Amino acid sequence: MSDSKWSVEDAEATYHVSKWGNGYFGIGEDGCLTVNPNGKEATQSFAIKEVIEEMKTMGVQFPTVIRFHDILRSQVKHINKVFRDVIEEADYEGRFLGVYPVKVNQMREVVEEIVDAGAKFDYGLEAGSKPELLSVLAYNNNKNSLTVLNGYKDEEYLRLAMIGRKLKRKVVVVIEKFSELKPLVEISRQMGVEPMIGIRAKMTVKGRGKWESSSGDRAKFGLTTAEILRAIQFLRAEGLDHCIKLFHFHIGSQITDIRSIKEAIQEGGRIYAKLHQMNVPIEYFDVGGGLGVDYDGSKTTNESSTNYSIVEYVSDIVYGLKQICDIEAVPHPNIVTESGRAITAHHSCLVTNVVGEIDNTAETLDTKRTTGEHILVTNMRDLEENIDQLSSLQEAYNDAIQIKDDVNNGFKLGVITLEERAKSETLYWRVLKKINDKLDDQEFVPEDLQGLDELLSAQYLCNFSVFQSAADSWAIDQLLPICPISRLDEKPTKNASLVDITCDSDGKIDKFIDLEGERKTIPIHKLKSDEPYYLGIFLTGAYQDVMGDMHNLFGRLNEVHVYSHEEDPKKFYIEEVIKGSSAELVLSTMQYNPQFMAFTVKKAIDKEVVRGSINPREGVRLIDFYEDCLAGYTYLKTSDNKK
Repeated sequence: MSDSKWSVEDAEATYHVSKWGNGYFGIGEDGCLTVNPNGKEATQSFAIKEVIEEMKTMGVQFPTVIRFHDILRSQVKHINKVFRDVIEEADYEGRFLGVYPVKVNQMREVVEEIVDAGAKFDYGLEAGSKPELLSVLAYNNNKNSLTVLNGYKDEEYLRLAMIGRKLKRKVVVVIEKFSELKPLVEISRQMGVEPMIGIRAKMTVKGRGKWESSSGDRAKFGLTTAEILRAIQFLRAEGLDHCIKLFHFHIGSQITDIRSIKEAIQEGGRIYAKLHQMNVPIEYFDVGGGLGVDYDGSKTTNESSTNYSIVEYVSDIVYGLKQICDIEAVPHPNIVTESGRAITAHHSCLVTNVVGEIDNTAETLDTKRTTGEHILVTNMRDLEENIDQLSSLQEAYNDAIQIKDDVNNGFKLGVITLEERAKSETLYWRVLKKINDKLDDQEFVPEDLQGLDELLSAQYLCNFSVFQSAADSWAIDQLLPICPISRLDEKPTKNASLVDITCDSDGKIDKFIDLEGERKTIPIHKLKSDEPYYLGIFLTGAYQDVMGDMHNLFGRLNEVHVYSHEEDPKKFYIEEVIKGSSAELVLSTMQYNPQFMAFTVKKAIDKEVVRGSINPREGVRLIDFYEDCLAGYTYLKTSDNKK
């Protein structure tokens, strides 16, 4: 039931969906979170809750990754169209030939969609390792698009690259260190094919944001200016300087400030121009990755935001490079970007069901006065009843802390009973709640009281593993948008942090979006006993899908692939369900033998059956249950999470 004093606009101001949603996500008038897969026409939007309900009829258990592949395709088209439009507007003479770096999300379904959506734009792929190269050789068969190869390379890597050249594909081997040149020349001659060579430069310009240390003089990859000149001399001596086709740099992932991009184009553009004037026939200018995602919607230089749009990003590259080329009288090169985060982030979200609440302040005990109770319990009750008569909230807080400390000391000395301690704790939390409720009316809040809201907040227990599905949230404090899937037309009456079902104290999320920075809790609704409550963790399509670990042996999640369909009554259909890891699969990954484990448990149960301590029928049921658990999902099976 909707709250007449709470509107969709209030929900938007609380969760900022339109700011981080990039046109793909919104809030419906019925209070349900909606997805608009094409980012434009609202008539094609549908409620994520409807997707969840259909998933439940199909027996899909939670937590689940939902992929909206139309969003993926939309982002590929968008970046290509923006480059095309700006290039035409600027009278730029080169083309845009972007590549998707598969390291950002190596899932086959993701790569297939990107390749298909980018085919008409000759949108290619980038690999940074041998396994990734094996995949791009199989999937990038467009002879007009680029395959850019980064990362350190051994002989096998280089031979695989030359297979691509023998297939007449535009496979560019980017030289990360000078020692890669000699084996590349030798292998290309052995295989009877000329390489396409890229030169990666170490830039003095640094990116801005969490990854700015990956650029500059101490960058892990790339050649210094002296090494670039030495590489050209080496290739000229080998008669292969005409194979240098691409100039490349990369100043870091998730660049927050557009000024870094402007500065990088200025420096990189000059290097390209000078190399071309030295008769190095470079055709492609690769600006690397770094196109950021506005995770928190603030449009600032915060680490989880960006102060620019894709249009501004593209314009600064095209116009900045054009100006330098015109001044230096060199041709306009084809522009390459390796944008992965911006392409994939929005298309994937994690949906988890809340399975319980942890609230240390919940009243679970009768605190009525009893004959003979200790004076400290009486004092705490009197404080709670007479809080309005004190001179200040600070005084009430100080008294509560002192009484609580005295009670704890008394308990240690044996003069306070366990029941009295429990009563005192219950009254203590009631005092703090009363103080906190009055803080909104205060012009000045003392420092001691500023953390009360966080202290009194609940913890919502969510059916997922942070380490598996939101690794960056744990590892690098990446802010990810989190929002209830429904009930957004109701006012959230609680503040909570989120904890996962792992046995690790780090398995939590306690940093949430706030346009002025971040907050420790998220406004959330009170749980209902007869209604499941779902939360969405959004913008997880970049890195989160592929970086999860096996902490507590929680494996990969179930996946649901959703496509929009305007003629369908629900505006969508579920195209595919990919089952997540079973317990026996993750155990096998860790070198256990599930068959032997089942045999061992069966043998132990059979022995107890023979002894008479377990009934034979019960023994069969116990063995079947153990084997079913081996074959089952690794996450919690709750009332709304069963087939």
